[in-house]
Amino acid sequence: MLKNAVYTLITVSAVSILIAVLLLPVLRIYGTSMTPTLEESDIVLSVKGGKFTTGDVIAFYYNNKILVKRVIAQTGDWVDIKDDGTVYVNGEAIDEPYVSEKSLGECDIELPYQVPEGRVFVMGDHRDVSIDSRSTTIGCIAEEQVVGRIIYRIWPFEGLGKVD
Repeated sequence: MLKNAVYTLITVSAVSILIAVLLLPVLRIYGTSMTPTLEESDIVLSVKGGKFTTGDVIAFYYNNKILVKRVIAQTGDWVDIKDDGTVYVNGEAIDEPYVSEKSLGECDIELPYQVPEGRVFVMGDHRDVSIDSRSTTIGCIAEEQVVGRIIYRIWPFEGLGKVD
C-alpha cells in the first residue's frame, strides 16, 4: 500500500511539473514597468501558445531574463507616439485605461514605426520607467521569444484575479 501511495505521489508530481512548465508557466514579477496592472513580487499564471491580440499582457525572453509587457501593435501595424505620450496605431489613438500617466519615455526609434513581419510591438504600463519596443535595445518581440500570455494573478491574494 505504501508503494502504491509513493508511485501515485510521484506520478501526480510529475504531471503537475509538466503542466506548469509546458502549458501554464507560473512567473514572478520583478520591477515596476507594469504598474499599476502588476506590482513587484506579484505571482502570475501564463498560458503558452495561441495568437496575441492588442492589449494582451505577455511574458518574453530577453537576455536570459523574462520580461512582462503589453502588446500594443501586431505585424504590419504603424505605431506613432506623440510628445504627450498618446499612442496611435494605424492613425488611431488607442484607449489605454491601464496607463495612469502617459509619457513618451525612452524612445530611440524613428516614429511612425511599422512593426516587422512575425513580431509584436510591446510597451510597459508604467511608461516613464519601462524599456520596451520604443528602444532599439529591446525592439519588437519575435513570436518565438514569447513565454506566454499572462492571464491570472495568483499572489497576493488581495489582487487575485484575471489580468487585463
